[in-house]
Amino acid sequence: MDINGHASALASQLSSLDLAAREEDSHGRKTMPARAATHAHVGMNPNRIRPTEDIFNPEDPHIREDIVRMIMQYLTDEGYNASQMTIQDEANVKWHEREENTNETRRLKKAILDGEWAEVDKICSKPVFKNQKSFLFAVYKQQYLEYIEHREMQKAFTFLQKRLKPLEQHQKTPIEFKDLCYLLTTKSIHDAPSFKNWEGIAQGRDKLVEQFQSMLEVENSVKDGSVYVPPNRLLNLLRQAVAYQIECSRYHPKISPIVDTLLQDFSPFVIPNATRTIMQGHRGNVKCAEFVGSDGRSIISGSSDNTLRVWDTETGNCLHILEGHSSRIWDVSSNEAGTTVASASGDSTVKIWDIKRSKASCRATLGGHAGDVYTVKYHPTSNHVVSGGYDKIVRLHDLNTGQVAKTFSGHQLAVSKVILNPIGNLIISGSKDNTIKFWDLVSGVCIRTITSHLGEVTSVAMNSNGTLLLSSSKDNSNRLWDVRMTRPLRKLKGHQNTSKNFIRAGFAHNSLLVGGSEDGLVYIWDQESGDILQKLHGHEAMVYNAVWSPKQSMFVSSSDDRTVRTWYYDGKSFDETKQKKKKKVLLPIMIRRGLKCASYSLDQHN
Repeated sequence: MDINGHASALASQLSSLDLAAREEDSHGRKTMPARAATHAHVGMNPNRIRPTEDIFNPEDPHIREDIVRMIMQYLTDEGYNASQMTIQDEANVKWHEREENTNETRRLKKAILDGEWAEVDKICSKPVFKNQKSFLFAVYKQQYLEYIEHREMQKAFTFLQKRLKPLEQHQKTPIEFKDLCYLLTTKSIHDAPSFKNWEGIAQGRDKLVEQFQSMLEVENSVKDGSVYVPPNRLLNLLRQAVAYQIECSRYHPKISPIVDTLLQDFSPFVIPNATRTIMQGHRGNVKCAEFVGSDGRSIISGSSDNTLRVWDTETGNCLHILEGHSSRIWDVSSNEAGTTVASASGDSTVKIWDIKRSKASCRATLGGHAGDVYTVKYHPTSNHVVSGGYDKIVRLHDLNTGQVAKTFSGHQLAVSKVILNPIGNLIISGSKDNTIKFWDLVSGVCIRTITSHLGEVTSVAMNSNGTLLLSSSKDNSNRLWDVRMTRPLRKLKGHQNTSKNFIRAGFAHNSLLVGGSEDGLVYIWDQESGDILQKLHGHEAMVYNAVWSPKQSMFVSSSDDRTVRTWYYDGKSFDETKQKKKKKVLLPIMIRRGLKCASYSLDQHN
């Protein structure tokens, strides 16, 4: 076999081994692209039942006790016996109150069966029963029918007026109260259509007790902790909840995942590598875009055409066009629920928009700034927004009053970006004066300033637990900071950020960083190493920003080409890239005969 044949054969045998090696790092762990390849895109099911709906009533005493019992079981299983006993002691007080209610229900049943209506009235006046209007109507109806049966018509008439009339809306049928009135003029209860099957006083009392028992589920009430709790009930419910989150995810794992936290919803690790939708309609460059609310089912974008647009994340259709600003939109933000969005504009205002109605509208216009407002952000827990702009001042706006609640002064040049930490007690602002400032929300005092940037700061972002800060600056770099120590961890390079535009970056998943660039690409970096993992091609002009949605597991980017794009992980695209890598394996081949060394590329022989 000649040297070309040896090269081809050896390359064929080793190319797969080389690729496998590339999928593991020096510690034998899967690389990020390999981890991302373990998921398949299946899309979102728009008809899935959402956990925010009232699947059960958390105020229901039975539900509350079920939760307590599951917690007690878990604590016992894990050996937290002292904690379990403390909870049980507190729960016993509640159960004792429930036991008293159970005794009352037994007394009430006996009083009904014995026809002791004075005792029935006394018991029904207690809080546990007096709000059960439908049952009270049934009780009073039985008493009334007994008056009619005994021909005590005057008592019946008085009772009808005093007890039954106020509860008329709780009658079983639209004509029941009318027939009760009619009984005052008949010779027999059976003459009224609603009571033609009346079986007598005794049978009526029995049916009333059955109705009462069914309504309150007395026989199933909890007593002395004797209710059976299936083994590992809490853990099983948590597993079901995680399985539901995985099932509702846009990507399904090819192998069963191991979830390492229950404090956050499941979010598959993917590295978007392809455009999913292109949203067109803006007549000017799109300065900003972000997912609306925590679920990200829609996207809001702001443009130099002075308008905002709301897009459907799944289809890319435009849902609303928001008009009202008289200058370009620099930044947008949405509240956690996704019901309202805020926009920062070059017309010196911030506008609050209601986007959940069939026709979206401006709810409020917030003033106070002198010059362009470059940035706006919703407070994570309260009804406030924070804004900053050309006038160098950060402002906190109260949305209940529409007034400026507090101002934060200290920057020497325009404020380019403001955010809040996850618990909402700190404002972080980046500025054209090359600094980042941390402000105490309550006192308004600047408690820390970072001055290490060599260019204007164009954006700041914080991770989900508030320990890391990402900054972008006009020296072609993004920097990752340890917030607690206020020290830089690493510098991210490769993108372009030098012109007058606000090129921004942010966190994606727990391991990735993503940002825009003046070269028209979306860059994805490994948070741990700072390496570039992916460059996303598609936009035809500079990309201002790219934002990640944990629920949607996608990026949205905004660009100078007047479009908004969403990016997702396409397994087919990954497989094609994999095949290309296989074909480019270079193999050094030692040829002892002649002591020569040659390097061959498979591309040369195809």
